[in-house]
Amino acid sequence: MPGSDSTRTLSEPRTLSQKVWDRHVVRAADDQPDLLFIDLHLVHEVTSPQAFDGLRMAGRRVRHPELTVATEDHNVPTADIDQPIADPVSRVQIETLRANCDEFGVKNYPMGDPGQGIVHVIGPEKGLTLPGMTVVCGDSHTSTHGAFGALAFGIGTSEVEHVLATQTLPQQRPGTLAVTVDGTLPEGSTAKDVILAIVGRLGTGGGIGSVIEYRGEVIRNLSMEGRMTVCNMSIEAGAKAGLIAPDDTTFEYLAGRPHAPTGAAWDAAVSDWRTLVTDEGATFDHEIVLDGAEITPQVSWGTNPGQVMRMDGNVPDPSSFDEPSQQESAARALDYMGLTAGTPIRDVAVDTVFIGSCTNSRIEDLRAAAEVVRGRKVKDGIRTLVVPGSWVVKDQAEAEGLPEVFIEAGFDWREPGCSMCLAMNPDKLVA
Repeated sequence: MPGSDSTRTLSEPRTLSQKVWDRHVVRAADDQPDLLFIDLHLVHEVTSPQAFDGLRMAGRRVRHPELTVATEDHNVPTADIDQPIADPVSRVQIETLRANCDEFGVKNYPMGDPGQGIVHVIGPEKGLTLPGMTVVCGDSHTSTHGAFGALAFGIGTSEVEHVLATQTLPQQRPGTLAVTVDGTLPEGSTAKDVILAIVGRLGTGGGIGSVIEYRGEVIRNLSMEGRMTVCNMSIEAGAKAGLIAPDDTTFEYLAGRPHAPTGAAWDAAVSDWRTLVTDEGATFDHEIVLDGAEITPQVSWGTNPGQVMRMDGNVPDPSSFDEPSQQESAARALDYMGLTAGTPIRDVAVDTVFIGSCTNSRIEDLRAAAEVVRGRKVKDGIRTLVVPGSWVVKDQAEAEGLPEVFIEAGFDWREPGCSMCLAMNPDKLVA
C-alpha cells in the first residue's frame, strides 16, 4: 500500500499513526526517508550481537543507554535454569548479550532475574511502553506495544546498530489502514479470535506498507492484555505496525507501573495522551469493517496465519477459494498438514498444546486457560506445557494457585521465555 502524502500539513486532520510519526521526525527531505527519533529501544540476545560488534569496530558508544533495555528471552531454557545452558550457540548468545550490556552500559534483565521475561511482555508491565512513543526492537512482534498508542515496529540487525549509535532511524512514511470491529463478541470469543478473523480477512499481505489502527466497540471493550494480543499479530497481516488509541483503560493499566510518570508529570502525560486519537475528518488509505457478533472462536488450519476459519467449521476444499494462488496454497497446506477437505475442525487430533509466547502468556491468558482445564485431565500422549511470559506473570500466577491447576491436569509448568514459539531453546516441536 502506498505511503501517506508527505506534503500534508500539521493543521490538516491526521490519523493517530500520523500524529505519532510527525512528533518524532528529526529531519524530513523530499525523496528521502524521514529520520525518526526512537523513544525506546528493546534488545535481546539474537539480533543484537552483530550490532554491538559494529559499534565496537567503529569506536562508537550507545548514544542513549537510558532509552535502551535488554532482556534474555529467545534462547533461554524454560526448565532447569539453574544448570548451564546445554546448547553451545544459545549459551554464547546469552553470554555475548551480558558482556555487551556490561561494556556499553545497557540495562539487561538476565535469565532468572525477577524482571526478566519475553521482551514484549516486560516492556508494558514495567511501564516502559507509553502512549505516543516510538518503540523498536529486533523482533517482528514489536507491534505488540501499539496497544498503548505507541508506534512500534520490528527492525533488522543493521537498524539495531543504527539506533544504538544514534537513537534515530531513517524510515519511509507508511500508509494507513483502519480496521473497525463493531458490535459485541459472542460468549467464548477472545482477542485472539478477533485478530485471527482480521488476518483471515486481510490475508498475510493485506497490511503491507501500512500501519493498522484498530477501532470500534469490540476493540474498546478489550482489556490491555487483549489489545496487546491484537496488535501483536499485526505482522501476520503483513503490516508494519498496529496501534490502538489510548483511553482510560490504558491509563488505568499504566498507573503505578515502575517506569510510568508520577504526580504532576502523570497528570500532564495523561492530558497529552488524550490527544492521541485520529482527528475527525482524517482519511485512511484503506478501511475494512468486521462485525464482532460474527467472530466466533477461530483456528488457523493451514501453513500461514491467513488460512483461518471458524472452530465449528470444516477443513476447506481448495476449490472453494476464488484465486488460483489461494487454491494452490490451500492444496499445499492440506498436503503438508495431512488434512482432508471436509473434515470437521473439531475432529482434527491435537498432538501438542503450548500456552505462551508474546501473544498469549500474560496473566489473563493463564487464568482463562486454567478455567478450561480445571478438573480435567490431558489425554495420554499429548504434550502440554505452559510458559509464563515473565517472572512477574509467573509470580502472580503462583500466588493465585494456577500452576497447581495446570499440573493437576497434566500440564508442564515452566519458567519464563519465548519457548516453543521459535524453538531457539530446548522447547522444540518434534514429530
